[in-house]
Amino acid sequence: MPRVLYVPAALGLALLVLPLAGLLERVDWATLPADITSPEALSALSLSLRTGLAATAVCLVLGLPLALVIARAPARTAGMLRALVTVPLVLPPMVGGIALLFLLGRNGLVGQVLDVWGVHLPFTTAAVVIAQSFVALPFLVLAVEGALRTAGTGYEQVAATLGAGRWTVFTRITLPLVRPGLVAGTVLCFARALGEFGATALFAGNAAGTTRTMPLAIYTAFNGAGVSQGSAIALSLMLLVVAVVILVLVRGWQPGATR
Repeated sequence: MPRVLYVPAALGLALLVLPLAGLLERVDWATLPADITSPEALSALSLSLRTGLAATAVCLVLGLPLALVIARAPARTAGMLRALVTVPLVLPPMVGGIALLFLLGRNGLVGQVLDVWGVHLPFTTAAVVIAQSFVALPFLVLAVEGALRTAGTGYEQVAATLGAGRWTVFTRITLPLVRPGLVAGTVLCFARALGEFGATALFAGNAAGTTRTMPLAIYTAFNGAGVSQGSAIALSLMLLVVAVVILVLVRGWQPGATR
């Protein structure tokens, strides 16, 4: 490797690490326990955990079958489906929130029907779960779909020739083979749900105790409302710790990874 390349490499590493060091430097460690346990911070933390877990469950129920369909589809169909699944990853979060609002709002395509039944989703806790599911689902689908393609269909075909039914093959062969990818995708999905901000802000709003998750509480604090800046920094530190733990867990579930 040419030695001159170490300079931009060091600058790139500094660009990634120094902002995190700046965050750690601003943490008031003496008041950290009080900041984290303030009523506003606990409310945001509790809401984020509950909605994040709910969104992860939704992604598992919908994403696992979708990943299986993509992995078993012909190449052209799989490519088209994979591109559609990837759209939320490259779509600006605010655009995703507007899209959800136009779909499920009172005047939206589906929202008009729901309104007749008395169901109103925007600016509710359910809207938070939907927004988080929208942005987190691709992480689960792509991770599981990649694991399915890597595992292949050989073992499934052998089990089928020996008389195993479709559900038996799915539960006894397919799922154990893709377990590392499924765990990694689930963990990444949960992490993305916890950190979701843009789509949630537009589709669910920023009501304390109802839709104000940790990212929204942090944003609100630095705009002079909601939780204190000390609590916001504490919540930011918690999100950073969660991100690091998630990366460690995901790496630990990768076959042959260096621990």
